[in-house]
Amino acid sequence: MTPFSFAQTTTDEIAKYRAMLADDNPAELYEAAGEELWKKPSGPKKSTLERCNLGLGPGVLKGAAAQLPRYFSDTKKVQDLESRLMTCMYVLQGIPEKEIVNAPMQEGLKKDMDAIVAYVVAQSKGMLIHVSTKHPKEMESYDLGKKAFFYRAGPMDFACATCHSADDKRIRLQDLPNLTTPTGAAAGWGTWPAYRVSSGQFWTMAMRLTDCYRQQRFPFPIYGSEVLTALSMYMAVNANGGTMETPGLKR
Repeated sequence: MTPFSFAQTTTDEIAKYRAMLADDNPAELYEAAGEELWKKPSGPKKSTLERCNLGLGPGVLKGAAAQLPRYFSDTKKVQDLESRLMTCMYVLQGIPEKEIVNAPMQEGLKKDMDAIVAYVVAQSKGMLIHVSTKHPKEMESYDLGKKAFFYRAGPMDFACATCHSADDKRIRLQDLPNLTTPTGAAAGWGTWPAYRVSSGQFWTMAMRLTDCYRQQRFPFPIYGSEVLTALSMYMAVNANGGTMETPGLKR
């Protein structure tokens, strides 16, 4: 068997494995928990998130995640889903953003955030990705994300581009999407956040990117930071026209 045919067979078998699990994606449990949290009065203000504006108007969730990141006039900056939800949690519920940023991954307020993210992205499942760069700040964020994507540093002299800027790359059993192309970006961006079977956890995009930095031996980026939003912006714009398949299911 040639190396190519072996790689193709492995890819096909992983696809079959995911298909077997797809009808019962454990992310649905996170979605259900997220819906409860969305509608539950919380924080010092004892308010819900039902008036949160994710870009399409207060409380409008359908299609919102498919158009994020985007510029918000109230904060005067480009925000991705998680940073925007932190704004809503502070404004509507009185929960300081610092408390969310400092919470350990998948614990406390970040665990709540994971569930809310799962609920929100599910409302865009099957919709086309349509992220704008019309506002100057949006274009600025895209350019910063591109620079971060190709920036090489650290003890291994790695960049995001080391693994994700060419076709037909793999690491162990995992295909690595080329995030510089529309097809590859849609395959990457369009399937995260996702439930990871190997870890038994739901991973948001912030956690996915943070783990990529870990593998590059970089310092961890601050949760909700500009660089995470910019990297998301770069991937999302490249994925325009692709389909949202979130929450996804990963090995």
